[in-house]
Amino acid sequence: MVEVDVRGLSCPLPVVKTKKAMDENPGQPIAVLTDSETSKGNVTRLAESRGYKVEVERVGDYYRLTLTP
Repeated sequence: MVEVDVRGLSCPLPVVKTKKAMDENPGQPIAVLTDSETSKGNVTRLAESRGYKVEVERVGDYYRLTLTP
């Protein structure tokens, strides 16, 4: 599984990095780590628009989004 750590980054970087991971790893599940509600929402919208299933898990002070094609 590809992991994208965007904790501490502000938009649009989390979406840009997640999109890059999707483009470079087609058909692979991707884990995105974010500490921002805004980034969580934006990455979720991007993933769903590309047909990914999104599972959100709270891990301490950040979120782990598992994106499954």
